[in-house]
Amino acid sequence: MTAPLDDARGRLIVALDLSSVRDAEAMIERLGDSVSFYKIGYQLAFAGGLPLARALAGAGKRVFVDLKLHDIGNTVARGVESVAELGATFLTVHAYPQTMRAAVEARANAALKLLAVTVLTSYDDADLAAAGYALGVSALVTQRARQAREIGIDGLVCSAEEAAGLRSLIAPSMALVTPGIRPAGTQAGDQKRVMTPARAIAAGADYLVVGRPILEAAAPRSAADAIVAEIAAALTARG
Repeated sequence: MTAPLDDARGRLIVALDLSSVRDAEAMIERLGDSVSFYKIGYQLAFAGGLPLARALAGAGKRVFVDLKLHDIGNTVARGVESVAELGATFLTVHAYPQTMRAAVEARANAALKLLAVTVLTSYDDADLAAAGYALGVSALVTQRARQAREIGIDGLVCSAEEAAGLRSLIAPSMALVTPGIRPAGTQAGDQKRVMTPARAIAAGADYLVVGRPILEAAAPRSAADAIVAEIAAALTARG
């Protein structure tokens, strides 16, 4: 039995990595009801995109505010409270214990779900070594995943290749959100740990973040529909 397309559609998060709210609104219009979940990151947020997050939530869309908070506890807490008021579904924080604790305490009973970023998908072992880390990517992701589980974080942002290994380390209710998704035949760009939608779902990912393969497609809606269909088939195969 094929997985319902609405379930699959809810697992695709389109990254609105665009330079203006006008461009974002035009892309949302082009995508129509083929997409129900959007991500707003630094580029659009700093171009006035946070009111768009509120508008999308008010229109029944889900919104992932990807600001990767990391600061002193009080600053993180106030940021979490502000994002919760937007009606966002997800907010990212960096997976440092003090940051995660402050975010969880500030979120309290709000509907906002907190995602911890383990290691950015543009980093590899050499990048971590250059930054002064003694651990490689795999070991650092494992350590941070365990800490996130203990602190009460709702999910992790990780590469798809790490998803299968993380399933045994995290609470069953925790979501795995994977960027670095590239349909077969597209370029990896600046991502170093990438995977196709089908392979990511098979590995245990719950949500897939896709930007350029949709935004830069000649027909963005068709590109999104193709990814949703691939997710649906992979969910059926995963069972």
